[in-house]
Amino acid sequence: MFTDSHCHINSEEFNTDREATVLRAREMKVDYILDVSDDMAKTPQIVDFCRQHKHIYTTSGVHPELAVNYPDLTAENILGFTKNPYVVGIGECGLDYFYNGDSINEQKKVFAEHIKAAQQSGLPLIVHSRDADDDMIEMLQTAYKEKPFKGELHCFSSGERLCKAGLEMGFYISASGIITFKNGENLRKIFALIPPERLLIETDSPFLAPVPHRGKRNEPAYIVNTAQVLADLKDMDIEEIAQITTANFLQLFDKVKNNG
Repeated sequence: MFTDSHCHINSEEFNTDREATVLRAREMKVDYILDVSDDMAKTPQIVDFCRQHKHIYTTSGVHPELAVNYPDLTAENILGFTKNPYVVGIGECGLDYFYNGDSINEQKKVFAEHIKAAQQSGLPLIVHSRDADDDMIEMLQTAYKEKPFKGELHCFSSGERLCKAGLEMGFYISASGIITFKNGENLRKIFALIPPERLLIETDSPFLAPVPHRGKRNEPAYIVNTAQVLADLKDMDIEEIAQITTANFLQLFDKVKNNG
């Protein structure tokens, strides 16, 4: 049993074969999929898709690259979708200075509202951080001291300081296809040290396809390739990694478990 804890199969890249993509994942024993919303305008569409696939869930949130499109976003806006049983998390949200260094203030404002939504709802925060470790650590730690909340560092590719800060707050750390890349040695060293009970795996599809699919469109069925590399790092069988990361997913996203 595998779990793709973060993907975007409602993106346009899957318009021609979305249902076939779901079937291919099923054939690879992917039993849970989190089809993450990165734009609240698209959340109703994704919720409808989830209703048709009882093992697929989604979230409520705005990607930092889109923060400028939501200048008046509030925690209440984000929480408006969370009464739906298929909406099980807050995000994807965070800070991304790699492409969007000119919108830092807007990103921080929008991210702060996501943190409030996680604090108020008890749902996990799905954190995107790229080239923003210092500000990310400061915002998370300051808010956590005010009122603890649960979450994950998704598609983790940052440094040890952010990883340590996340673990100290009880966050989960999610491995993507990046850990399979030839230039991912430093990241593999970090993941080798993360306790198994704090690990998740994801595809972040359609992006970041793992080796041997690198350069192609990624999809949930490819989660097995990332799981195998993680298993090798932990000196475990891939079946054990599958079981552990699925159990961790259900622990973090307990609304899925409660939905039965």
